[in-house]
Amino acid sequence: MNNRKFTLGKFLVTFFVVGFSLICLYPFLMVVGGSLTTDAEAAAYGFSLIPKEPTLAAYKVLFSNRTMILNGYKVTLIVTVMGTIFSVLINSMMGYVLSRKNLRFRRFINFYVLLTMLFNGGLVPWYIVCTRYLLLKNNIWALIIPSLVSAWYIFLVRNYFSSIPDEMWESAKLDGAGEFTIFHRIYLALAKPVIATITLFAALGFWNDWWLGLMLVENSKLQPLQMLLRTIVANIQFLQTMGSKSAEAQALLASVPSDGVKMAMVIITTGPIILLYPFLQRYFIKGIMVGAVKG
Repeated sequence: MNNRKFTLGKFLVTFFVVGFSLICLYPFLMVVGGSLTTDAEAAAYGFSLIPKEPTLAAYKVLFSNRTMILNGYKVTLIVTVMGTIFSVLINSMMGYVLSRKNLRFRRFINFYVLLTMLFNGGLVPWYIVCTRYLLLKNNIWALIIPSLVSAWYIFLVRNYFSSIPDEMWESAKLDGAGEFTIFHRIYLALAKPVIATITLFAALGFWNDWWLGLMLVENSKLQPLQMLLRTIVANIQFLQTMGSKSAEAQALLASVPSDGVKMAMVIITTGPIILLYPFLQRYFIKGIMVGAVKG
C-alpha cells in the first residue's frame, strides 16, 4: 500500500511538473508559430502553433542584410562577454569590501551606494559625463562601461559574503594571506550561487541593451544586435504609417509580414541567451535567497 501511494504521488507530481512546463513553453511556441505566419493568415485565423501556410518571409526580411546582422551579433557577443566578466569582478570586489566589518566609513559608503539606487543626476548630465569626460562615444567601451556597476548586485554580493563566518577571514589572515588572496581563494570559491546569479543578470542586461547604442554610438559597425533590430521594426512601422499615402509603401508592406517580423526578432534575440540559463539555474534560487536574507 505504501509503495502504491508513493508511486501514485510520484506520478501526480511528475504530471503536474510536465503540465506546468508545457504551459510555460506554450507562449514561446506561439511566438515561433507567429514568426512563420503571414499577415493575411493572422488577420483571418489568428496566430497558431502550426501555421496553415508557414513562411520564412519574416526571417528573410531580418536577414536581408546578412552582413549587418552578423556584425550586430559579433558586437553584442563581445559586449556581453566582456561586460559580464568586468561587471561580476567589479561588483563582487565592492561587495567583499563592504562586507568587512572593520572597514572605515563602512556605513557612509553603504549609504552612498544605496543613494545611487534612489537618485540619479538625470539624462543630460549623464550624457555629458559619458561623452565629454569619459570619451565614451562611438567606441566599444561606450556599450560596456556605463552598465558595469550595479548597486543591487553589490548589496546582493555583500549580504552573501556577510553570511560567511569571520573566523575564515581571521584564519587566512593569520596564515599571512592578503585581502585579494582571501577574496579570490576563499570568498569567491564559497560564493558560486550569488556569482552565478549576478552573472546571469549581467549577461541578460548587456545582451538586451539597445539604449546605450542609441545614445552613444553612431557608427553602424558598432551597433549592437538589439539596436539594429529595433531600427528594422521602426522602419516597418514607418512604412505602415506611410502606406495609406504611398503606393510604393503599400507594395513593400505587401511582402513584409509586420507582426511576423516582430516575433522573429524575439526568436533571434532570445534564442542564444536562453542557452545560458540551464548552466546557471541550479545556483540561481540559492543565490537570490541567501544573498537577500542573510547579512
